[in-house]
Amino acid sequence: MSLNLIDIRRELHQIPELGFEEVKTQQFLLKTIESFNNERLEVKTWKTGILVKVKGKNPKKTIGYRADIDGLPITEETGYDFQSTHEGNMHACGHDFHMTIGLGVLHYFANHAVDDDLLFIFQPAEEGPGGALPMLESKEFQEWKPDMIAALHIAPEYPVGTVATREGLLFANTSELFIDLKGIGGHAAYPHKSNDMVVAASHLVTQLQTIISRNIDPLDSAVVTIGKIEGGTKQNIIAEKARIEGTIRTLSSDSMSKVKKRIEALVLGIEQGFDCRAAIDYGSNYYQVFNEKKLTREFMNTVKKLSNVELVECKEAMTGEDFGYFLKEIPGFMFWLGVQSEHGLHSSRLKPDEGAIETAVSLLSHYLTEKASN
Repeated sequence: MSLNLIDIRRELHQIPELGFEEVKTQQFLLKTIESFNNERLEVKTWKTGILVKVKGKNPKKTIGYRADIDGLPITEETGYDFQSTHEGNMHACGHDFHMTIGLGVLHYFANHAVDDDLLFIFQPAEEGPGGALPMLESKEFQEWKPDMIAALHIAPEYPVGTVATREGLLFANTSELFIDLKGIGGHAAYPHKSNDMVVAASHLVTQLQTIISRNIDPLDSAVVTIGKIEGGTKQNIIAEKARIEGTIRTLSSDSMSKVKKRIEALVLGIEQGFDCRAAIDYGSNYYQVFNEKKLTREFMNTVKKLSNVELVECKEAMTGEDFGYFLKEIPGFMFWLGVQSEHGLHSSRLKPDEGAIETAVSLLSHYLTEKASN
């Protein structure tokens, strides 16, 4: 049976769903996997995710491959004739590509037996609230826990035919940041009777920008970005409440702890200085993606031997990815896959080049065949 990967990608692109809501996506994936009609495949579901084991001929280990399946709350502006049919949601991080590539590689091994077992992991909620850690800890996953694991992420900045990775740290530690401030609202003409949370939030945002420049080693790297502020209801009403939303990115877990401690100290100062109450929520926290040296080097050597793929040894990035939780427990690696798009990840106009799908399927089929042959 042949598999039209472009059609599959376009169908998946039309049904993006948010974390742990991937009901249609799971149904589509299960239907496609069932069509492979192969007795060597065993399938389990976990919440909206899927685990597929491909039984080897003479298994001595299990090799895992993970693809994430959720979309983002972004209104699509690509102009595709196969644009998202789920208003306000879009596969703006390329998970439609990730799933399609996973299905393509799974289909290959459904028709080409290897010695070792393979485990294909279709993981929900990567974009939030975080599906990797609870999936890793689940009974279903632990029963089939692989001995090594790999994954990819599309990279709009690289051309098709390019693979980029590195040994060690690839993606940063990340944490969401939500701060709610509550004071006393009132009439704009009587500011002395109120505690203005717009002013308090403005002071806090300015103070937060000093953390990286004055509390983190200049030879280290970290980011505190505030992307959203909400406060007030009308131009002549002093705001009772304000909310600050942002993200924290660090290249070490130690720096993440330092940044959070400093945020908490500054927020305490705002409470005292503006006579208000504050609450901090760190939301989803993702562990760093750290590529195991030996496996990553073996993969890179495999890529170097292929005539149709170019290897780039890249620098680490401040990108967040919950695949880091898998790598914390299981040796493995992640790599960037070039897809050449004018617009980047999380853009409403992201248009990855579909030619990268076959590149990835071919590369992974070749690499996993090598690794799964005793």
